[in-house]
Amino acid sequence: MPFSTDLMHELNALLRFDPDSGQQGLKVHKTAGDEVIVAMKRLHAKGLVTQADGGYLTPLGREAASHAQALTGLLTAGVAAQVGA
Repeated sequence: MPFSTDLMHELNALLRFDPDSGQQGLKVHKTAGDEVIVAMKRLHAKGLVTQADGGYLTPLGREAASHAQALTGLLTAGVAAQVGA
């Protein structure tokens, strides 16, 4: 099953957070793109962030953001290139 556009926007929103810091949050302003605003609302509804406009990652959100960063690293770093070597 491929990633839907909505899921891609949610993953991109998660990548904006630092999963290693519980002290660093995000605020999505009303001037942000509609896809960012709606993605953050969905993340809040899923219990991954504390506020509909961002806030802080919940414990589950930190785990999700960490996995998103790991996946991004695997797909873009030299690790992926070494698989075919």
